[in-house]
Amino acid sequence: MTTDDVIRPRHVLCVIGAGLDFDMVASVAAEVGGDGFTLDDEYSQHEPDERMTTSFRACLCNATFTDDDWAAVAAHDSVAYVLSPPLTPETSFDAAGRMLAVTAALLRAGATAAKNESSGLTHGRDRWLAIAEAAAEQADPDVNAGILYQAWVKRPISSGPLLYSCGMHLLAAPDVEVDRGEREDDLDNWVELIDGLGLYLLTERRALEIRDGEGFRLAEDAPRWILRQRLCYRYEEDDFFFNPYGYWRLTVESD
Repeated sequence: MTTDDVIRPRHVLCVIGAGLDFDMVASVAAEVGGDGFTLDDEYSQHEPDERMTTSFRACLCNATFTDDDWAAVAAHDSVAYVLSPPLTPETSFDAAGRMLAVTAALLRAGATAAKNESSGLTHGRDRWLAIAEAAAEQADPDVNAGILYQAWVKRPISSGPLLYSCGMHLLAAPDVEVDRGEREDDLDNWVELIDGLGLYLLTERRALEIRDGEGFRLAEDAPRWILRQRLCYRYEEDDFFFNPYGYWRLTVESD
């Protein structure tokens, strides 16, 4: 399957606030994001959404949310959605950087919280601004890839023995799955493994040549994992989370 066969990924950014000015949101989206960054008039609303607290909790907010962030969610009376243009492999990194800049600009201009509906990830206000500042100051493309990975890729998500990421489609790459089997390990070690392969996929030219059945390890003396290629089977093609680039599943090498 190619990206021409499916709906292309795009960023859908949800921003909330009290008395949020939608004209301001549209202006920031266009001026900071550029061509194709728009306010979604159909779903934006000047009224609170009772689902927001639950929705933010599902977006890994606890990692960086403060009491002020929670107060902002509780006090919101406006919800706006900002759309990026549909993404291609050639435009994904640029669009990810632009949407990060849009997020920071909106938080400075009156929005009080933001989350990405296309990966199910949020950060606290201070964290959003710190990530955006780091990206704006970074000239090294490999380091910047890591910053954008932090901004938009949600992990780890648990499904039985599998741990996986969501959001790599926003950076034109497959998501990562780990089949833990019966292995006991700390969660941080699983995240390190997901991140190791995820960043490899974003920064190494060799990643485009990986073939099903090849091996991967974090270091020469680290356990070796077998890579298995998978289509995106979790989400329908019109789902914001759908990844047309599929997954790389890591399975433990048999003795």
